[in-house]
Amino acid sequence: MSLFSTPSAEGGTDRTRPLADRMRPRSLEQFAGQEHLVAPGKPLRTQIERDDTGSLIFWGPPGTGKTTLAKIIARMTKAEFIEFSAVLSGIKEIKQVMIDAERARQYGTRTIVFVDEIHRFNKAQQDAFLPYVEKGSIRLIGATTENPSFEVISALLSRCRVYVLKPLSEADIVTLLERALQDAQLGLGEIHLRASHEVLVRIASYSSGDARSAYNVLEVAAALASERSGQKTGAEITDEIVQDALQKRVLLYDKTGEEHYNLISALHKSVRNSDPDAALYWLARMLEAGEDPLYIARRLVRMAVEDIGLADPQALSLCMAARDAVNFIGMPEGNLALAEAALYLSIAPKSNALYTAYGDVQQDVEKTAAEPVPLHLRNAPTGLMKALGYGSGYQYAHDMKNKVAQMQCLPDNLRDRVYYRPTAEGTEKEIRERLEDIQKRRADQPHPDVEKES
Repeated sequence: MSLFSTPSAEGGTDRTRPLADRMRPRSLEQFAGQEHLVAPGKPLRTQIERDDTGSLIFWGPPGTGKTTLAKIIARMTKAEFIEFSAVLSGIKEIKQVMIDAERARQYGTRTIVFVDEIHRFNKAQQDAFLPYVEKGSIRLIGATTENPSFEVISALLSRCRVYVLKPLSEADIVTLLERALQDAQLGLGEIHLRASHEVLVRIASYSSGDARSAYNVLEVAAALASERSGQKTGAEITDEIVQDALQKRVLLYDKTGEEHYNLISALHKSVRNSDPDAALYWLARMLEAGEDPLYIARRLVRMAVEDIGLADPQALSLCMAARDAVNFIGMPEGNLALAEAALYLSIAPKSNALYTAYGDVQQDVEKTAAEPVPLHLRNAPTGLMKALGYGSGYQYAHDMKNKVAQMQCLPDNLRDRVYYRPTAEGTEKEIRERLEDIQKRRADQPHPDVEKES
């Protein structure tokens, strides 16, 4: 790693480099997408044109232009460009480059240090950048697919401006693919490939907003077209060839990253909102991207008790059965069991009465004194315990006329507290009526203190 190893070779015509690397835009005019940042008058473009970018963090999905933007900034601001990989670099390499950058600054040379996957650097490695960022010895540009609020130390984050990059639209990716087909110097123009607009749209739609992925598919499809046609030039990329090149759709997903939580949140909220179509879609997005099916089963169980509860007690049983089905028949056959559970939860009556009740109980347990269990609710297995009053005054409900005793079961400091308030949804409507009946029958029973006096 050298301080003066600028990306000058990226504009060369080395045909052994991947198409995605050869076609990397070298100016903002060539850059596709991210209009909210780089369109004329937008914040990042204004900073670049004023040569006042400072240190930056680009947060966005793969293939959206984070590295490309960093290189364009270095070129436009005439700065030296050093690229770190968080996977391969340690503190020793970081400190050496920082020293070189500080020395170069004394001779009027500015340095941009680009850190790919900065979220993979640990705290000590990120700390190593701090003094040089503060002194202005370097301009740091970090790229991350993870939320920097959680993955970048606060001291470094406070010294950087964060820009969020969005997945490229299908139109943006089609534009890039057309450019690659026409560019004879860096792209595939010299072999005069033919591809309909519909074929390019299909590649774009399957790339999930990732330009690098789209370029890779196009490169494979180009090789397949030439091979199958037996022509060195003029071959056509057909829909069938694209299908062979794709093999498996690229789904943006990281089972431990933010997209993992975004998708499970979308599934949960779709279920809660009784939208079976959306629930099925988000479930499939997770499963097809390789999510652990038992993780989804656990979350479905949570939905059953949090958002449905006793409005439909069968929901919990069905979710447990789906979990057992996944264990029994495995995947991908188990997908349908999870889909059945997700759809059932979506159309089931909704109630958060159980969730709310338990939350209220938790607060009381946390905030009120932990009074002892009333004596009449305690067992008295020994003579001493009976002598101390354990079990005294207990009323056995089965001996009561209405099978309900008028007996206080909460501690005195929470007397008459009501936690569970069933809704009028599904089975809870019957439960509410049942509770009202229990209250009436309890009120008809004599109070234990009155019985003692009589």
